[in-house]
Amino acid sequence: MGTLSETWFADGYIDFELKKYTLLSYLQDIHRAFNQNKLYPQLADIIFHFNNLRAFRENKQLMEQQFPKRLTGIDLEKLMLLYEKVSADDELMQELEEIIGYALSAMNDTIRDGTEIYEFVQDKLRISPVGLVPLENTSGYLLLCDGRYSDTLVYSYHLTIFERHDEQYRGIRTEYLEAYRKDLIHTCEHIKTILLRKNNQANPAVYCVETSLVLPVNETLLPIAKRSLVRYIALNAA
Repeated sequence: MGTLSETWFADGYIDFELKKYTLLSYLQDIHRAFNQNKLYPQLADIIFHFNNLRAFRENKQLMEQQFPKRLTGIDLEKLMLLYEKVSADDELMQELEEIIGYALSAMNDTIRDGTEIYEFVQDKLRISPVGLVPLENTSGYLLLCDGRYSDTLVYSYHLTIFERHDEQYRGIRTEYLEAYRKDLIHTCEHIKTILLRKNNQANPAVYCVETSLVLPVNETLLPIAKRSLVRYIALNAA
């Protein structure tokens, strides 16, 4: 996947056509992945750049701090380089504003395309607890099965809670453990029994996430399943 630096729009020579070419090449790679139903890390990456651009444009003070400055002279007594800040009315700044405006619009369209895929997949997921759910369900197991109906993928999960800007966010870490052939014997309930015996646990939290869709697991199905499970656990805990 093509990548952009955090300050790609202001790096090097600032020219609208040059930056437009750089952006379109990046977006072409993103769309190529979306056409293959591969959402991650592409969707998260473009959302980061979109938010970064928007914050940069809205925060004029940040723009003045990060924007290049012109060298105007040298103070030999203080051994300091003297700079003149590029003013907000400068022609170069107007070029930057045009680049940012175009990039935000193009990125927004691409994000919308990725979001439509995300929401379609999310709507096709079925989440259900396997057996009784213990009161402590911040750690447990995620059983994942797609439309091939051939294997049940087993992951351990651990929920994390972190605070940012006076808000609490829930995250999730998963680790792939093993796969079981999906047949009459290896039902979700039987897999839970196997996990219980292997790890000497009384009643671990186990959730099954199923879909009739056939999708790339690591790039799409697993990331969406993880986020959906976080929401499911949060809603059922409320």
